[in-house]
Order: sequence, then C-alpha cells, then structure tokens
Amino acid sequence: MMENKIVEILQYTLRKGTGVEFHNIMAEISVPLHNLHGIDVVSYGNSLHDPDCYCLIRSFENEESMSSVLAAFYASSGWINGPREEIISRIENSLKTILNLPQKGIDGLRKP
Repeated sequence: MMENKIVEILQYTLRKGTGVEFHNIMAEISVPLHNLHGIDVVSYGNSLHDPDCYCLIRSFENEESMSSVLAAFYASSGWINGPREEIISRIENSLKTILNLPQKGIDGLRKP
C-alpha cells in the first residue's frame, strides 16, 4: 500500500499587472531551482479567473522532510542570489495550505 505524502498549496495574490512576469520567473528560474533541490513541483501557474493570482503546489515525503528541504532551499545561494527578490517583490498576499494526500490525488493535481 502506498503511503500518503504531504502537499503544500501556496496561493499568491500578486501586485496588479505582474502575473505574466511572475509566471516567467517561476517557469524559467524558480521551478528549475526547485527541481535541482529535489523538490517535487506538482503544479504552478496563473489562476484562470485572474492573471494576478497564482498557485504553486509542491509535494514532500512527510512533514519533517518538507521542513528540512524547504529550509535548505530558502537558505541556498541559488535562491537568495537568484529569483528571491523578483518573486517576493511581486507578492501582495499569500496563503498556505498543507494537506495529506495519496499519490493518486497528487498525480491528479499534476500539471501535464
């Protein structure tokens, strides 16, 4: 039997008019950097209802793994000297939700 994983859903309200730039930074710099750190980016992109709303979904083995992997990621020079400022400067508000889901549910959320 397959064990559940931890899924983190981040929802961002971006500064007006920055959604396209934000997505380009995510696609070209941030997501590849996540991948280099072994972070499973399940899905990401602008909301269908508003291009200045954004969602990032990441999956982790367990809560301890999520904490340690994200701590290492956000402390890395790749993040600090890379897309950090460009991303943070465009976020007006953010919400975080953590779920415990089976792999089948995670795969259903996965961006094709």
